[in-house]
Amino acid sequence: MIYLKLIWAYLKIGLFGFGGGYAMLALIERIIVGQGWLTEQMFTDIVAISQMTPGPIGINSATYIGYVAPGMASEAFASPMWGILGSVLCTLVVVVPSFFLTVYMSHLIHRHRDSSIVKGVFTGLRPVVVGMIASAALLLMNGENFGYAGPEIVASVLICIGAFIAVFFVKIHPIIVIIASGIAGLLIY
Repeated sequence: MIYLKLIWAYLKIGLFGFGGGYAMLALIERIIVGQGWLTEQMFTDIVAISQMTPGPIGINSATYIGYVAPGMASEAFASPMWGILGSVLCTLVVVVPSFFLTVYMSHLIHRHRDSSIVKGVFTGLRPVVVGMIASAALLLMNGENFGYAGPEIVASVLICIGAFIAVFFVKIHPIIVIIASGIAGLLIY
């Protein structure tokens, strides 16, 4: 049944997806798109929507994927009520393991905060998390985001570079950059 598969998938994501939502994207993509519950284009759209809505990207994507995946798996589950059930299940299953791990680890770290082993573990995790976020960036550099045709890819790359410069160097608020990029995409495409 699709719900047991979703629970198992998001249990793995909740247990092993660390480093934040962007670091979890490669794991989410491999599990969800690999199962055929979503297309690559739908996954890319989910990432974009999850970035624009309030809340963590991992939880937002779990909610949306839980809503869409049952209908994609079988026409029998195409009703909105089945989608809402999937949303609730995926959201809870991705949050609950992290919650318990955080409670346990905070207690453990607080108890052993002066330990050289704990300090070493955190020192070793930093580059791993950076690598996972870089992996998510590379994952999103695909044809669904940048297009396949010559002029389309040039426009997409220019929008990407312009957004980066606007946020990183000019210090324009990200919400304004998101709105401006959306308008530019609407006008160009």
